[in-house]
Amino acid sequence: MWCIVVGHTVGMTDSHAIDLALLVFRLAVGGVMLAHGYNHVFGGGKIAGTARWFGSMGMRPPLVQAWVASLTELGAGASLILGLFMPLGGAGVVGTMTVAFIINHRKNGFFIFRPGEGYEYVMTLIACGIALGTLGAGTWGLDHAFKIDDNLVGTTGLLIAALAGGLGGILTVVACWRPEKKA
Repeated sequence: MWCIVVGHTVGMTDSHAIDLALLVFRLAVGGVMLAHGYNHVFGGGKIAGTARWFGSMGMRPPLVQAWVASLTELGAGASLILGLFMPLGGAGVVGTMTVAFIINHRKNGFFIFRPGEGYEYVMTLIACGIALGTLGAGTWGLDHAFKIDDNLVGTTGLLIAALAGGLGGILTVVACWRPEKKA
């Protein structure tokens, strides 16, 4: 109730509130994706360490997969933060998190705090990618500034984010995941 009163006191309209909520949502998810991509390339063991990790999970060729995942995360993060080509940014989130879900997290149960890390986190990011790709950036994004948001919001955005992202992730797994067989 307090937020509603404050919002009207400072002259915030419902459309401004929606734009602000979308901006916060975009910055949060985009920031997470940028941080993931940056960490894969420059953090800890750098891209070579990321490639070793991907290889240990059965991704082939590991260096190529490390670069593809890292650049996709960086690109998706930038897309969401800028509000530019939102369905493609959403698809990048959906695709990378679909791969992470299948190859690493699904076998560990729901909760992230379980050994091996469960899938609640990647599942939530997949939902966020679909939502942002569908809803768009609002009027405070570059899609609106370039007048391309009418063509990207709604069903088109949903199909691009969910189908292109999901199918891209699944095809990556089918083509490149070669886990070691358990004895």
